[in-house]
Amino acid sequence: MEYDAQHIRNIAVLGHQGCGKTSLVESMAFVTGLIPEKGSVDKKTSISDYTVIEQRRGGSAQTAIVPLTFKEHKLNLIDLPGNDDFISETIGVTGVIKGAILVIDASVGVQVGTVKHWKQLRKKGVPTFIFINKLDKEGIDFDALMDDIRAKFGNNVISFCYPLGHEDKFDGFANAVDLKAHVYNGKECVEAEIYPDKRAKVFELHNTIAEEVAKVDDVLLEKFFNGEEFTEQEIHSSLKKSVIAGDIVPVIVGSAEKNIGVQTLLSMCIEYLPSPCDLKPLEAKNENGEPVVRPTSDDEPFSAYVFKTIVDPYNGVINILKVCSGVLHSGDDVYCKGNTQRISMIYQMTGKKLDTVTELHAGDIGAISRLEGIQYGDTLSSPKDITVYTPVKYPTAVIFKAIVADKNTEAKLMPALAKLQMEDPCIEVKRNNETKQLLMGGVSSSHIDFVLDKLKTIYKVEVGTEQQKIVYRESIKGTAEADGRYVKQSGGSGFYGVVKMRFEPAEENTFAEDVFGGAVPKNYFPAVEKGFFEACQKGLLAGFPVIGVKGTLIDGKYHPVDSNEQAFRMAAILAFKEAYMKCKPIILEPILHLRVNVESRYTGSVLSDLNTRRARILNIEEKDFGVQEIECYIPEAEVIDYTTQLKSITQASGFFNREFYRYEAVPEALKEKVIRDNKIEDKA
Repeated sequence: MEYDAQHIRNIAVLGHQGCGKTSLVESMAFVTGLIPEKGSVDKKTSISDYTVIEQRRGGSAQTAIVPLTFKEHKLNLIDLPGNDDFISETIGVTGVIKGAILVIDASVGVQVGTVKHWKQLRKKGVPTFIFINKLDKEGIDFDALMDDIRAKFGNNVISFCYPLGHEDKFDGFANAVDLKAHVYNGKECVEAEIYPDKRAKVFELHNTIAEEVAKVDDVLLEKFFNGEEFTEQEIHSSLKKSVIAGDIVPVIVGSAEKNIGVQTLLSMCIEYLPSPCDLKPLEAKNENGEPVVRPTSDDEPFSAYVFKTIVDPYNGVINILKVCSGVLHSGDDVYCKGNTQRISMIYQMTGKKLDTVTELHAGDIGAISRLEGIQYGDTLSSPKDITVYTPVKYPTAVIFKAIVADKNTEAKLMPALAKLQMEDPCIEVKRNNETKQLLMGGVSSSHIDFVLDKLKTIYKVEVGTEQQKIVYRESIKGTAEADGRYVKQSGGSGFYGVVKMRFEPAEENTFAEDVFGGAVPKNYFPAVEKGFFEACQKGLLAGFPVIGVKGTLIDGKYHPVDSNEQAFRMAAILAFKEAYMKCKPIILEPILHLRVNVESRYTGSVLSDLNTRRARILNIEEKDFGVQEIECYIPEAEVIDYTTQLKSITQASGFFNREFYRYEAVPEALKEKVIRDNKIEDKA
C-alpha cells in the first residue's frame, strides 16, 4: 500500500542497553501481523539485530528500520542501539524524525543511557512517549518509579496508564485517558473492569490529564471549571497538540515479552505523535545558497535527506533516507553535490530484508542503492529545483589507537576502513607521517575495539593495536649566530659554500637575508633557504621537527668555480646545527582545547582529575538538564586514556569534544623524560 504523509509516523525507539527496546519492536511487529511469530534477541532471531556482530553481542549495534501497518497507518519504527559507542546512530536519526519511544526497564529504573537519550530528544524537540517495560518482573514499585522519572525528566511526564495486578502480580493496566482496563489472560490482553482498589488512582490520573487538556484553549478551560465532560475528540486533539509541543510526555506501561500494552502504545502513536505534515516546513537552501522552505507534501519539489549509510557485502552501498518533500519514483533523476544520477532501485527496509517499491511519498522512509558518491548527510533533490539541507553534526573522535598490520593485511586494510567510515561518521582514520603510525579514532576505547572486531568479522582483516605516539615539536628561546662551511675538493669542480646565519625565535619558520655587497650572490639565496627549512625538519634534542625559528643569512663567501647550490644548501644546514644548542632549544607538546560535559554533581571530581593532568581551566558554563561544560586547555599526552577515566568518574554520563589548539613548551621537570621516551634516533 501507498501512504501519504498524513498516515505516516516515523518513530525512533531508544533506551539504555538491555531495557528491552528491540523486544518491544519485535512485539509490535508481531501484534500488527508483520511477522507470524516473535523472534528473540537471546535466540538471535529478532528482526532488528540481524548482523553477525549484533547476534554475537546480544545487543543492537546499528540502526534498523521496521515498518508496520496499523489502523490504516504506516509506522516506521527505527530501532537504535542503546550503547554510547554508537552515538552517531542516535544523532543521525533524531535529526530527521519527530516521534520517539523511550523504553525504561521497570526492574532497573532510569539508567545513564536513558538520561542521555532523553537529553538528546529534548535538545532536538522530538515528541516522546515513555514505555515502562518489564512490569511483570517481581518487586516493582510503580509509584516510586514514576516519582524518580518525574524528578529526573520533569513534571510534564504524565502516566496515561496505571498498572493492574492481584497480590502484587502485574497482569494488565488501565488506560487513564479512556478509563478502560486491559488484562492479560495468559495469551493476550482483553478488555476488563478496572480493579476496585485501583479506581481511585486511575481517576486521579484521568483528572490530571483533563487538567492538561483544559490548558490548550480557553473554551476547554471553561468546560473543565464548570465540571463538564470533554468529548473523546476534544481529549485526543488537545493531547496531540500538547505532546507535539513537548508540554506532555505520556507514559505507557506493559511487558514486551507478553505483548501487554503494545496495542495501546501503537494506537497512541497514531493518535498523539505527529505525522510528517503536522510539522513546520523544513528549512533548506537552494543552489544559490538562499534560504527556502519545504513543506512535507507530495505537491512540493522532490527532496530527501540521507541519514544512514550501510555497506552490505551483497547489495553494496545502501543509503537510508527520509523523503522531505515531493515523491521519489524509480527511474527519476536526482541531484546531489554537483552530479545528477538516475534512481534505479528503491527499497522498503525491514531489518535486513529489502523489498522493492516503485515510489516513496513525502514523509516516508526508504532506501536506495547503486548511486556513486552518496552517503550520510547528503541531500538528494530534483535537478530542476535544487535543495540542500544542513547536515547533522556528529561528535569528533576523542581517542586514537595505532593500527599495526603485516604486509599481507595492508592491501585489504585501507579499502575495508573506508567502508567502515562510510557507515560510522565518528570513525576517523589518518596516517601520521612523522611517527609512521596509522591511527584510528573513535568516541571511546570500546568503540574502537568494536570497529576492529567488525573489521575482522566482516572484512576478514585482523590487525593489532598500540598506543598512539604524541607528535612533539622543538623550538628555540634564544638567539645565536653561527658559520656554516661546506668546502670539498675532489679533483675538477668541487663544492664551496660558506654562510654566516642568525637564528632567533619567531611566530613561524621564516627565512630572510641581510647580506651586504656580493658576499653571497643572490642566485644562491634560494639554496640557503632550502637548506634552512631542511634543517628544521629534525631538531637536535630528540629529532622532532623544529618550529618558530627565523633564519637570516647575514654574510658568507663563494668561489667563482666551485660554488654551487648544493654547497650553499649544505652550508645552511651546518650553520643551523652549529647554532642550535646555543639558542636554548625547548621541546613543545600539542595542547588540546577540551569541552567536557558532566552532570553538576560530578564537576568537582572531574576538575580535580583535570588538574592532575596539567589542564588549564578556562570556563565552566551551565548547560541544560543540570549539565556543566568545563572548557580547558590540556596537553594531548594527558588525554590518551581520558575517555576511560571520565567514564569511571561520571558513571558513564560524561563526554567531551577536543580540537587542536597550539604547541606549548613542555615543563622543564618533564623535558628530559619526553626526550628519553620519544627520541628519534636517526637525525641525519
